[in-house]
Amino acid sequence: MTGTPKRSAGLLMYRRRDGRLEVFLVHPGGPFFRDRDAGVWSIPKGEPEPGEDPLATAIREFREETGFEARGPFLPLGEIRQRGGKLVEAWAFSGDCDPAALRSNLFVMEWPPGSGRKLRFPEVDRGAWFDLASARRKIRDSQIPFLDRLETRLREAARGP
Repeated sequence: MTGTPKRSAGLLMYRRRDGRLEVFLVHPGGPFFRDRDAGVWSIPKGEPEPGEDPLATAIREFREETGFEARGPFLPLGEIRQRGGKLVEAWAFSGDCDPAALRSNLFVMEWPPGSGRKLRFPEVDRGAWFDLASARRKIRDSQIPFLDRLETRLREAARGP
């Protein structure tokens, strides 16, 4: 790989339900992912605008992809490298939302390829809450460390200093 890798920033919302930790993940929109499930879900994330702070990017992208507002405090989860080389930095925050109320921004692409027809698709077509075991099956493999880090940091915080 040559040059500087692309960067992205995102947020992992979490909550506790019936004593279990759950995380909110999103499914990519568009025709390529319509019939795919396991291994394609993600944290809401996106690329920064020039000069934009990564946490500001993560908060903006969360709002654009879900329609929900993220409120801190934000827990740093570090950075991972996705299979394509993109670096993704993430933070976690405690929150709640109704997945049925998700409203995503749209993107335009030619579909079907070579048809000359430009269609609009949601960047995210749905979101859902998952316990950690289910989330590990649903999320992109490269993002599993964010789940592990969240679990570790929350366990450490519960133990105290």
